[in-house]
Amino acid sequence: MLKETIKYTDFAGNEQEETHYFFISRKNAVKMEMSVKGGLSEHLKEIVASEDGGAIIEAFEDILFQAYGERSEDGKSFRQSAELSEAFSQTAAYDELFYKLVTDADYAAKFVNGILPNDLSRAGDEKAIKAPQDKKPKKS
Repeated sequence: MLKETIKYTDFAGNEQEETHYFFISRKNAVKMEMSVKGGLSEHLKEIVASEDGGAIIEAFEDILFQAYGERSEDGKSFRQSAELSEAFSQTAAYDELFYKLVTDADYAAKFVNGILPNDLSRAGDEKAIKAPQDKKPKKS
């Protein structure tokens, strides 16, 4: 589970700071991994390397919607729903987080690895999502 403190300016112009939680269960991580050819990890690496802005945006919107939720006070449950994700997506906090994800590859890699269950995100470097090490120009 990833606990993310987001600083942003709300729609009334006030500086705010909120903590939000993101998590993808093992079941959902496996489903996501198997939903694309080569696995989610490879798919995300290819999207980032392609520098296809539309594909990057779509991938991170999907990840945020899948991962967002509310942790119970006792830490025993994590409630997720389309309604919670939709409500979050309409906030300035979401806007700030989303912008950071699509403009900072290192942060995006840490975020994606942080939302996976510990046993999956640390399963091995070959499965870990990494920021591209060198940017090569697109071939025309």
